[in-house]
Amino acid sequence: MNRFHRHLPWLAGWLLLAAVGSVLLGQRTLRQLEAGFESNVRTAYRLLNQRTAQQDALLSTLALLRNGSDPTRPEQRLQSVYPQIIAVQQRGPSDVWPQPALAAAEAESRRLRRPVLTEPAIPQGRYQLVMAGEAHSHAVQIDIRGMVPWSEWPMSADTSPVRLTLEHAGKAFVLQPGDLPAEPARGWEFSFVQQLTSASQPFDIVAQRHVGWSALPWSQMASWSLLVALLLLAARALLRQRTDGQRAHELLRIGQVARLNTLGELAAGMANDLNQPVTELMTNTRIAASLLKEDPPDLFAAQLAVHAAEVHAQRVADVMNRLRFAVSQPDKRLRIEEVDLPTLARRALHVLEPELRLHGIATDLQHGDEPISVQADPAALEQIMHNLLLNAMQALDQVQINDRRLTVQLSKTEQHGHFLVRDTGPGMSMEVLPRVFEPFFTTREGGLGLGLTLSESMAQDMGGTLTAFNQLPHGAEFRLSLPLAAPH
Repeated sequence: MNRFHRHLPWLAGWLLLAAVGSVLLGQRTLRQLEAGFESNVRTAYRLLNQRTAQQDALLSTLALLRNGSDPTRPEQRLQSVYPQIIAVQQRGPSDVWPQPALAAAEAESRRLRRPVLTEPAIPQGRYQLVMAGEAHSHAVQIDIRGMVPWSEWPMSADTSPVRLTLEHAGKAFVLQPGDLPAEPARGWEFSFVQQLTSASQPFDIVAQRHVGWSALPWSQMASWSLLVALLLLAARALLRQRTDGQRAHELLRIGQVARLNTLGELAAGMANDLNQPVTELMTNTRIAASLLKEDPPDLFAAQLAVHAAEVHAQRVADVMNRLRFAVSQPDKRLRIEEVDLPTLARRALHVLEPELRLHGIATDLQHGDEPISVQADPAALEQIMHNLLLNAMQALDQVQINDRRLTVQLSKTEQHGHFLVRDTGPGMSMEVLPRVFEPFFTTREGGLGLGLTLSESMAQDMGGTLTAFNQLPHGAEFRLSLPLAAPH
């Protein structure tokens, strides 16, 4: 579960970037499809406008002809030139239209001085135009499909997904069927509705296109998602490499500080052990010198040698005292300042995270929202935290991996901030617990027994305390308490 939580931000980032990129790719494809739809439909609209204008001009030309006495009837030859013309009717000055609607359309045409639409059979694909003339009037029946210039048409009428219809007064003629779903479906709809510019042929051009999910660039989306995944993996690898480098540097620094402090503690112990022999040496040499003074004068050389030994012994004692004083007064070299306890605790856990994960130890940092600032030396405090966490980790190696849990709890009381490390290891026996801070005492093979001693000394030098307890049913608990920083 912890491993999943570590990968969760990267997974969420990949999902977000993949989704955003896929949406942008989809939008680009939709814009391209819509632009192609708009371009094709407007081209079709322009071509139909040209044809209707041509037909208006043709009728106006017929109205100017005085061909009533011409037995060849030239208007009947129009069908061979204009394939959209189905039939042409002519009414002379003494003739009567066979249908009353034609007579009414002629009167309207004479009033408007332009062709007039009459008897439009739009669903059947034809309509009729009437043009009144001074001598003769004409009625021309036009085939809608024949009117379309298919050689210049921008789309394939049989395979194009665009449905295109010519509509008038609620009736429609399908120029191309397109590919529209029979029932409402998910996707996107493009539409175009515009009336032809001819006043005599006020037809609406209606175009529709349905774009389904299958039209989206799924291969590009998949490629983008894969690319983002590879980039994030590379970034994660670089970040992990950088973090591991920083962690190794931090461990090296802490190790160097620990070694220096250990050497200092060892020197303090050596000075303490050597002080008594040196004192005895000084006492013995003084006695010898006194006894030699009572001997005959021929022993004067021995007296001088003993005196020289006394002087050298005093110098050794002085050096030991200075060394012990320097090591036993670490507060002279501590840099006490305000330290944010949660920040340092998180950093200590971060440094040891690979080791904890390697040992299968589940960690839990418990800290409320309130800030905890203490008076401490950052390096010394970090060293104490590091020692306590390492001790807990080594204790947890002695129990089953499923039982390895380490808890770090941060809290504060009225005057102190507390850093508590609790493990579920075997704990400490009643014989070990009182001696846990004793110098050179250790239960671990190969250990010096100075880590906890040094940690307690540094805690005391910073004005705090370090205590150890056993917890039930098993495990150990170490509590570091430091003075709170004065509020600003």
